Amino acid sequence: MASSMKLMLFSALILLSFQAVFSVTPLQFQHPLDPLTKEEISLVQTIVQKKYPTSSNRLSFHYIGLDEPEKNAILQWESIKPRIITVPRKALAITIINSITHEIVIDLKARRIVSDNIHNGNGFPTLSVDEQAVAIELPLKYGPFLESVKKRGLNLSEVVCSTFTMGWFGETTNRRTVRVECFMKESSPNIWVRPISGLTIVVDLELMKIIEYHDSGIIPVPTADNTEYRLSHQKPPFGPKQHSLATHQPQGPGFTISGHSVSWANWKFHIGFDARAGIVISLASIYDLEKHKSRRVLYKGYISELFVPYQDPTDDFYYKTFFDAGEFGFGLSTVSLVPNRDCPSNAQFLDTYVHNADGSPLLIKNAICVFEQYGNIMWRHTETGIPNESFAETRTEVNLVVRTVVTVGNYDNIIDWEFKASGSIKPAIALSGILEIKGVDIKHKNEIKSDQHGTLVSANSIGVYHDHFYIYHLDLDIDGVSNSFEKTSLKTVRVTDGSSKRKSYWTTETATAKTENDAKIIIGTSPGELSVVNPNKKTAVGNDVGYRLIPAIPAHPLLTDDDWPQIRGAFTDFNVWVTPYNRTEKWAGGLYVDHSHGDDTLAVWTKKNRDIENKDIVLWHVVGIHHVPAQEDFPIMPLLSTAFELRPTNFFERNPVLKTLSPKDVQWPGCPK
Repeated sequence: MASSMKLMLFSALILLSFQAVFSVTPLQFQHPLDPLTKEEISLVQTIVQKKYPTSSNRLSFHYIGLDEPEKNAILQWESIKPRIITVPRKALAITIINSITHEIVIDLKARRIVSDNIHNGNGFPTLSVDEQAVAIELPLKYGPFLESVKKRGLNLSEVVCSTFTMGWFGETTNRRTVRVECFMKESSPNIWVRPISGLTIVVDLELMKIIEYHDSGIIPVPTADNTEYRLSHQKPPFGPKQHSLATHQPQGPGFTISGHSVSWANWKFHIGFDARAGIVISLASIYDLEKHKSRRVLYKGYISELFVPYQDPTDDFYYKTFFDAGEFGFGLSTVSLVPNRDCPSNAQFLDTYVHNADGSPLLIKNAICVFEQYGNIMWRHTETGIPNESFAETRTEVNLVVRTVVTVGNYDNIIDWEFKASGSIKPAIALSGILEIKGVDIKHKNEIKSDQHGTLVSANSIGVYHDHFYIYHLDLDIDGVSNSFEKTSLKTVRVTDGSSKRKSYWTTETATAKTENDAKIIIGTSPGELSVVNPNKKTAVGNDVGYRLIPAIPAHPLLTDDDWPQIRGAFTDFNVWVTPYNRTEKWAGGLYVDHSHGDDTLAVWTKKNRDIENKDIVLWHVVGIHHVPAQEDFPIMPLLSTAFELRPTNFFERNPVLKTLSPKDVQWPGCPK
């Protein structure tokens, strides 16, 4: 690269860095939905340890998070300016003390424990990173395992292990156990595609020892050939060639961040973070230029659970039916974003804190990035219908993206919340990472004699069939708290009275869901529109104001209803659910997911069949991907993505971006006219 070009790029980076620092306004106050601070997590640790001294108790922290205030209190706090009222600031700590699970609520201002309840039901808390780190070392000092490694001719110093939750398969009682699997890192860091198959290792996390071990026989470990994915280890030829892009915003970013509150274009919202849910978007409102006021759209949105059932019923795989948020924690599994790779050069970053097993705070640098995205068309029209006149009107779209990445084991989940000036919110999921591989003694498809439950993606390597089911919790407040859920069917009508030369047409038929059962939707069975409306607010021409769900490509569970994993993951039975707001109903898979029995899930709550018409309601949307692996997914897969949209429908009187200028139409000092 020429030195002048280097100097230009360096100057641009300096300018962007300067803008990134000074576009963040000072934090004036703590928002009641802000994630717990480093000091608050430390305070929780101190208060709990004071009651249960670690010198005389076995104490571990499995969740520390904000004990969410009542919604009414938050909305009252939001509406009163200046904010002279205060909202109680509490934390919830889920701990295991001497093998007993405690739910401890702490008043952070009063610095005292408000409640301390013992969990006596099914299931266990989220696994801690610390205990998993201990468990994966146990096989490396376990005699039978050492013998298995020796028998396979493997080098023990090149063996690494990982933990896997075990699910529930009808047992009446459960111990807090995990399976441990081991892999080879020799010649390549891509351990996930090089499993040591045929071994069963079960670790009791309370005893912290191996309680079950089996070696069913030698299966070849897949070769390290062609498994390297690091750029520094790639060899020519390289390609395809991609050209660079320099991002420059002469006026600086179009958004501001004050603490965790974001203002951009006509949007305002709050970014929260939770050890289990990861990123949380709250209090999203959009400014209506004609009504001259901000109007609430979303009170709270986050991914409540991710269900990943693998489709191999053999001993090595049947238990792999993971609930990544509840068992491992989306927040605990959030990774630092890489500037100029995970996020563009015009991005700003937010740090956050989670907790270690001992309750101490753990910093995640660059956990979230916020940036403006350019290049799409907002709206356009070319007019050619007027004689002797022709013109084109088009507007460039600029969107705001909030991004985080969650890495649970072999998979990376890129989670985006995209805000559009048109009023739409577009949550998106993109998957990358590495396939779950089953080692086999097969090198060519012609050798396959029976169902291998996956695709032969490389020699001795089966990429196992599996699903990814994300369920979003979307507490929509469309122009107010009292909303209804509408189902609009598209129906064919035959013309039978001779009034037209047409024989048929389609029209709409709208019904309002009265109860939870009315709102359970399997998308794809019939054409239709799904909307959340405010029946108490109407447009000038009489339509209920609302937002429409434009769903992701639907995916439906294929396991039988009586299969144990599906009982636990029954929240995937429908693509859409609607429930009345309940502060405690946050986790679609239940509060305690590890070894859970499926008795505290969204599917169970809705059996009450509660009234949801003109109420404060929550929309739940299941976004699913059936993953049939292909060779292109090996050794590391390109992004596989899906998204849905929450789109204004009769919310505005007319196109809200009719008068929005494209970036090229905006002038700044020194810009040529």
